[in-house]
Parts: sequence; structure tokens; C-alpha cells
Amino acid sequence: MDKEKLEYFRSILNEEIRSLQEEAGKTVSEMTVDSTSFPDPTDRATQESDRSFELRIRDRERKLINKIREAIERIDDGTFGTCEVCGEDISEARLKARPVTTLCIDCKMEQERKEKHP
Repeated sequence: MDKEKLEYFRSILNEEIRSLQEEAGKTVSEMTVDSTSFPDPTDRATQESDRSFELRIRDRERKLINKIREAIERIDDGTFGTCEVCGEDISEARLKARPVTTLCIDCKMEQERKEKHP
């Protein structure tokens, strides 16, 4: 992959990290500021459920940030866009749809087939 395309993907990945970190910061800020005390146990349970859901989303985003950082490392070491199973190039369309991917579409389909039918 040429240098210009690699920089394009690097900018997409860096922007995604920035966006995810901004959302995480908002969540922390909202949770520390919101000290509403609900006398009704149902309202309190709803608030706790909402917080739990929000924290699960942030945990998934944290894992995505790690994958994004790994993708940036692959750009740096020259392995970005190469399937880690077969060694073939990953299509640019697939990388645009999921820039953190490490598998070409054929290897990913095979992996999913094996997961469904062990």
C-alpha cells in the first residue's frame, strides 16, 4: 500500500481514537457530576441500569481503542493491510469499512464458519 493511503488510514484511526476518548471523558464527567438521589427504588434501579449499560459501552470502546492502536502500529511496521492468516492484501474497501481488521474477507468468512460449526 502506498504512503498516501497509509496516512489516510492513520488519520481515520487517530480521529476515531480522539472521538472515543472524548465520549469517555463526557461519561466520566456526567457520572461524577450526577449525584441525584432518588427516593423511589425503581427510579434508582433505572439509573443504576443506565449507568451499567453506559459502562459496558465504554468498555467495548476501550477495547476498540486498543485495536486501533494496534492498527496504527501495523501502519508503522509495514504490516497494515496484510492478512495475518494467508498473507494476502486486505481489500481497500474492507479496510475502509473496518480499518482495524487483520483478516481478509475470505479468511474472516472461514473463521466465522468454523465458529458456527466447530
